Amino acid sequence: MAKPAPVTKKSRDTPSFSAVVRLAIPNKGRIAAPILDLVEKSGLHLAESGAERRLITRTLDPHVEILFARPVDIPEYVANGAADLGITGHDMVIERESDVEELLDLQSGRGKLVLAVHEDSGITSAKQLKGKKVATEFPVITGRYFAKKKVDVEIVQVGGACEATPHLGIADAIIDLSSSGTTLKTNRLRVIDEVLTTSTHLIANRESLKQKREKIDEIHLALESVIRARGQCYLMMNAKRSCLDAVKKVLPGLSGPTVMDVASSEGLVAVHAVVSEERVYTLINQLRRAGARDILVMAIQRMIR
Repeated sequence: MAKPAPVTKKSRDTPSFSAVVRLAIPNKGRIAAPILDLVEKSGLHLAESGAERRLITRTLDPHVEILFARPVDIPEYVANGAADLGITGHDMVIERESDVEELLDLQSGRGKLVLAVHEDSGITSAKQLKGKKVATEFPVITGRYFAKKKVDVEIVQVGGACEATPHLGIADAIIDLSSSGTTLKTNRLRVIDEVLTTSTHLIANRESLKQKREKIDEIHLALESVIRARGQCYLMMNAKRSCLDAVKKVLPGLSGPTVMDVASSEGLVAVHAVVSEERVYTLINQLRRAGARDILVMAIQRMIR
């Protein structure tokens, strides 16, 4: 009788496929580099250099891997379970009509979908576009917008360079994404309405939220902590106790400064506070005048409440 094959025990550091959380992030576009930077700062470092050029890559966390995909495809990858989590624009989620959970606004990639016409056009409202052509990369959002306005238009779907269509006679108006408005002005286009405000969001597969909640919450918190730390600095200084009230009046702090006795010096206290980076320049002189000394300014990588 043949002996049964030996049973090998898997290493605790090697997760099963079902235990791995797959995070989909953009492989290109204006939001790709900032998102990759956010992921790295959150602690999800890519395991290998040049990994961002691959479709799927490991991170230093054996339970998390990264899927690089087109931003427009990410909502559907998350909805159908090809990825557990994704980072993409809110506008992409709406356009793809994807059944996902939006967990966190990453407060980046902000923009607006706007309705615009040629600056020489006499059109000033959406109602005046009845029976006319509207070019867009967002046919679903555009259709919903005009349906709500009860205006019948012909939607012309384009794959790019939407702002050129009024000049080419292809369309009478466009609905396009604008962040600063510069491109619209350069192409002599005038905004007549705002359709949708968007930014980059962390989204999740609904079933994954049930099955992998603990790990997803961990990733959620890691990303959120980096966002909270943006624009904040950590100030440390010493001051005589007699000057403490004056120093505390200067410091705005998130919840007031932390004050501790300095062990090696009587009457001296250490004061710590988190302040807005924008205020540091003026705060330094104010603190010096209030009696603070030995002032240190430190960057904050992550902040958890």
